[in-house]
Amino acid sequence: MAEVVIAHLGAKGDGVAMRDGEAVYVPFALPGERWRLAPQEAVRLTDSEERAAPACRHFMQCGGCVAQHMAPALYREWKRDLVVEAFRHRGIAAEVAPLVVVDAASRRRAFLGMERRGGEVIIGFREEGQHTLVDLAECPVLDPLIVGALPGLRALAQRVMADRAGGRLVVTRLDHGLDVSFDNGRRDLSPHERSEIGALAQRMGLLRLVVGGELIVAAGRPVVTIGGVAVEIEPGLFLQAVPEAERMLAAHCLAALPKSVKRVADLFSGAGTLTLPVARRASVTAYDSDKRAIGALSAAVRHAQGLKPVTALVRDLFRDPLSVRELAQFDAVVLDPPRAGAAAQAERLAKSTVPVVIAVSCSPATLARDARVLIDGGYRMGPVMPIDQFLYSPHVEAVVVFRR
Repeated sequence: MAEVVIAHLGAKGDGVAMRDGEAVYVPFALPGERWRLAPQEAVRLTDSEERAAPACRHFMQCGGCVAQHMAPALYREWKRDLVVEAFRHRGIAAEVAPLVVVDAASRRRAFLGMERRGGEVIIGFREEGQHTLVDLAECPVLDPLIVGALPGLRALAQRVMADRAGGRLVVTRLDHGLDVSFDNGRRDLSPHERSEIGALAQRMGLLRLVVGGELIVAAGRPVVTIGGVAVEIEPGLFLQAVPEAERMLAAHCLAALPKSVKRVADLFSGAGTLTLPVARRASVTAYDSDKRAIGALSAAVRHAQGLKPVTALVRDLFRDPLSVRELAQFDAVVLDPPRAGAAAQAERLAKSTVPVVIAVSCSPATLARDARVLIDGGYRMGPVMPIDQFLYSPHVEAVVVFRR
């Protein structure tokens, strides 16, 4: 056994202490606390004044949250420091604004595991570091409509789960109700079973139900409103996690665009998170590798009013980034790549003459990596705005503007 004093918080929310010259990571520990470490357990001996009561009964079991035990001020400082450290690692002394925290109970999509235990079905998130599912009874992060549907989803799962033990369920809050997809559900449902399942889904008020890729119930148009435009969303199509965060990202991008802007490229556009708000100001050419997303964006634009011209194109920007010549036609570029970042496209942008580049990212590490390339290519980086749309997790969204 050994006793340690926690020095600071790590990138994953663990407390970090030094022992025999090496860093020791202690889950759920806070700076200043003393802990006794043994091979099979860690025991807290003192409490930090910045320790808070968790908001959820599942905390420390459910792997969805790692930071409910932090007082608000410490939590905001930790999240902001994740961004600061990511840029510092790339040799960039970034000006990072205070963390903007979204409201609780605002996340509109959940990827839930499910499995059979005896005669019951368990639905929830995995235990931290384990494969065991925690049967979800509450969640301070998810939209209440999703949490309230859990009993009905268990009843549906009883009927649609394949014989194997597990599966995945995706639930999304759309404008007019819940969209539910059992990714690996049964494909051999009889007409009678389909009728029973459809009736249960309708009693639950589901907007759409898909089982194993097959549409079972469609009670209305599965749309979300983005930038004032209704976009029809296929099951599993990428959406920003929290609508409030989506609006903040769009507002920040619009504020950064030059008043004289006429032509904008939206790279990794998805279904139009930034395309549609920006198209109120300028013509937009949107690029994404997801054919479904580009199809949804194109269809939405055809029925929208008050937009400048929008062209939506399928293109894999990892393998085929826009060239310097192609970039020359744009007054500004906005990009919101996946967690892997946009290394190849950043190299092309660094050699371009694009006056303004607005980068959005859910990974401070890859954002900082790509920022280093743009800065070395002659861009001046503005303040970084961190948005906490992944509450209580070690993930944080960020947006930053680069100007020639």
